[in-house]
Amino acid sequence: MIHNTENKTLAKYFNYRRLTDAKLEFYDQNGYLVIDRILTASGLKRIEVECMRAWHDEKDEFDSEKTWLQNALLRNIHHKALLARDYYFDGPLVGIAEQIIGPDIKGVTSQLTFKMRGNTKPFHWHQDNAYGELDPYNSITCLTAFDDTDQSNGCLWIIPQSHKQGQQAGLSLAEKRNQAEIKVDADETNAIPMPMTAGQCLIFNCWMLHKSDGNFSNDRDRRVLFLRYADADAVEVYNDRKPRLGRLLRGTTRFPEVAAFETDL
Repeated sequence: MIHNTENKTLAKYFNYRRLTDAKLEFYDQNGYLVIDRILTASGLKRIEVECMRAWHDEKDEFDSEKTWLQNALLRNIHHKALLARDYYFDGPLVGIAEQIIGPDIKGVTSQLTFKMRGNTKPFHWHQDNAYGELDPYNSITCLTAFDDTDQSNGCLWIIPQSHKQGQQAGLSLAEKRNQAEIKVDADETNAIPMPMTAGQCLIFNCWMLHKSDGNFSNDRDRRVLFLRYADADAVEVYNDRKPRLGRLLRGTTRFPEVAAFETDL
């Protein structure tokens, strides 16, 4: 179990802010937002060091013989990196999630999503809610960059306003357990790359179509901290509509198992 025993204000590491009405309107219309400098310089440095320590405890360098999940993902990073835990549970994204989703918020995913140099595997068009369909359909994905990213090292691509198309077919529980990969046929006419600078955060709707190409850089990784927030009463459609477990961060929930849930047991 991780505890923050340092009596330091988190404002040293995170830049807290509220979204303006114009930003919220942009999100509603386009399905995404970019938040600049959500991590301070010291916050970025510390969270990167802690996350990389956790990564190297369990992962080696990119290995073409390994699966895409083995090469790209480290789940539940908040169990393994103290500042990532603080960022997930008490950082500025919680307030932003409350503005977008509503007053009752829980955290439902934390992981490292890396595309290290040498990993040229593309990740096809998909919706995050297709990998783990949650109802109500207002969960958000938050991707915080540890590196400057562009097309050469595998930045994300999105299709603005594609969230208005609604839910695509999702994985069943069995398919999730078998680590199936989704490949959506998407109209790429309006697709745009989303280059980012280290310390920025890209937020998008659970129905946003997005992909990433391979990392063809010889000397740069593309490392992202992936956090997902949902309505406190969100249920798993693929799992007999059982409540999605996650720490209650704001407001209340009708599910006692969510109210009592402790994610770092």
